[in-house]
Amino acid sequence: MRIALVHMRHAGTGGTERYLNHLAAHLAEAGHEVCIVCRRHEAPPHPAVRFVVLRGPALTRAGRMWTFAKAVERHVRRTPYDVVYGLGKTWSHDVVRLGGGCHATYLERAHAATLRPHERLLRGGAWKQRLALVIERRAVTRAAHVIVNSGMVKRDVMQRYAIPGERIAVIPNGVDLARFRPDPERGAALRRACGFGPEHAVVLFLGTGYGRKGLDRVLDAFAALLHPRPQARLLVVGYDSAAARFERQAKRLGVQAAVRFLGGRRDAEGCYAAADLYVLPTRYDPFANTTLEALAAGVPVITSDANGAAELISTGVEGAVLPEPISAGALCDALVDFLDPERAKARSEAARRLAERHSIERCMEASAQVLAEIASLRGASTA
Repeated sequence: MRIALVHMRHAGTGGTERYLNHLAAHLAEAGHEVCIVCRRHEAPPHPAVRFVVLRGPALTRAGRMWTFAKAVERHVRRTPYDVVYGLGKTWSHDVVRLGGGCHATYLERAHAATLRPHERLLRGGAWKQRLALVIERRAVTRAAHVIVNSGMVKRDVMQRYAIPGERIAVIPNGVDLARFRPDPERGAALRRACGFGPEHAVVLFLGTGYGRKGLDRVLDAFAALLHPRPQARLLVVGYDSAAARFERQAKRLGVQAAVRFLGGRRDAEGCYAAADLYVLPTRYDPFANTTLEALAAGVPVITSDANGAAELISTGVEGAVLPEPISAGALCDALVDFLDPERAKARSEAARRLAERHSIERCMEASAQVLAEIASLRGASTA
């Protein structure tokens, strides 16, 4: 097949970007002609993958989004692809993947928590948000098929856009099981660098966008956790331009001595290896990749039912799923339970077994199968 994969940004980091690279390489390995249509790009994920760069003039982020979508429309109209797969905010494709879930749901549940005071005064880029909603509606209603990564998002799409369930495929995200695996030696090195000893129980929070991911909730719960678990320590990893606000919260709560803020890092696998438990009380995540990464590293996960990946977890076995909105007390109770050393080994092994059922290869094969089916139907209709 001749396949176009469409996303404005091609890079080596980011959940959608990693999915794009894995899928492009998988399809190229299978012998398909793969083209990534983008506004800018880094190195190709496979020697046979080529790029089409569409870069029109634009002064704002909203303008870049719109001009790219219009350029994609013109490009696919004049280029004979067998199937066009959209991964971002465009509407000219046969299949669309809502890797970020429904944008309206994100705005309702999590956007406000990501904004700094001056951004709230400027209404958080309201024009860009409205434009994203318009493009998403066009994309979903025009596509022959929609791919989502959780049942939570499928139900949301059906309700918001009146799309029948048979047009929506649920393909959970996958994880690189070779990269993310139990690695006690590497974990011990990072623990020592942070000043943590073998007597400490290390809880990891890892994510970009602390407000959306719920770091404020973790800090509130940690203040209560230190009474029954004084040896608990919190490792905070990830990018956030408002990180200083959360550091002030830790100081105000009196937990700063038990918390290490490491900022953004490229060694996520080492961070999981250093942890006894991963916590992500997110306000909204269609499917947080970090959930599977932690499980693959043998680290149980505590998360919210606003995380689509929570559908994989059996509470009490590989982790715990807490209903939204999460209280500090409920989160503290779950942390106390999962820092019980007597059950740590069994839960770690269960976490790894669960992740092994969701490899990145399995995700790519399922995605490629949908593309092949849609290309076949498209070919039959034009024959």
